[in-house]
Amino acid sequence: MRLDRIGGGLVLAVLTALTPLAGQTQPPATTSARSGPAAPDEAAKAVDKNWKMPKTPWGHPDIQGIWNNGTTTPLERPADLADREFLSKEEWATRAKESANRATNRPDDPDNDLALAYDNEWWDRGTPLLRTSLIVDPPNGKLPALTPEGKKVVDERAAARAKRGYADSYTDRPLQERCLLYHGVPPFPTGYNNNYQIVQTPTHVAIRYEMLAETRMIPLDGRPHFGPKVPQWMGNSRGRWEGDTLVVETTDYNDKATFRFHADHRSLKVIERFTRTSADAIDYKFTVENPTMYTSSFTAILPLVKSEGPIYEYACHEGNIGLANVLRGHRYEERQAKSGKAPRKRTN
Repeated sequence: MRLDRIGGGLVLAVLTALTPLAGQTQPPATTSARSGPAAPDEAAKAVDKNWKMPKTPWGHPDIQGIWNNGTTTPLERPADLADREFLSKEEWATRAKESANRATNRPDDPDNDLALAYDNEWWDRGTPLLRTSLIVDPPNGKLPALTPEGKKVVDERAAARAKRGYADSYTDRPLQERCLLYHGVPPFPTGYNNNYQIVQTPTHVAIRYEMLAETRMIPLDGRPHFGPKVPQWMGNSRGRWEGDTLVVETTDYNDKATFRFHADHRSLKVIERFTRTSADAIDYKFTVENPTMYTSSFTAILPLVKSEGPIYEYACHEGNIGLANVLRGHRYEERQAKSGKAPRKRTN
């Protein structure tokens, strides 16, 4: 287990213990990301005329609590919805039902069953948005075109990857499988553990990730970024308040960090905006500026919905038994191939 994960958890515990929670005077949330009847983007836009933005004792908007960003809506708009910004209510209901029942019945084929992995008790993917993509700008819901330099970076990465097998070494496996990084910045949802706990002080905002137990510490005092000589897995974040919106700028990413999109860490900047819109929702959007990779920036939304919690420990550490067994399984496949036996169909 990495020491900075332990330190992050301790810092968050101290912040939680020492920070007066103005939100304690608010009534408890009656909805959750797991059971809400509406699409998350509808919940974020819901208007309660009697609701007022809660404030911390020092006057900042209070966005504290446990929030969930689970959704099955893709980052980019699918080809079959190319001219559609929104689903109809009927289409949304059908997709929400399909998502909820995805793992109810196990496939008969053992390979498909293995690929599905968990049953419905484990999956917590959330529901689709009414929007057909998380990307709202460009208006076509697609990532911008790559620059010539960006194409070169992507091609070089693909060529380097093609020279190696799926698991020649533990370094060939995905970062999440190695328990190093998964949701990252910006934090995209996955199959489960899409909860985030936000804690505030006058000088910092802390965001605790349930997945892999990361904690982001975001200073609000105007200090400069570390700079590229101190790269980090989730980048280096600095925050400020613009009215009722928390604006966080993150730069200086580790060159081994991976994202849901192509990225060049040398020029990557992510600008996040958190605006609480009700007792149960935060309007979260982010803009990615990466001029060496893309011809323009792009913006996406990812609503945060109040979660009942609590945040559970995700006891994952590099060198775990699962990773060793993955490598062992691939060595077995290699021995089978050498002996002339056909390997099982690969699922990842």
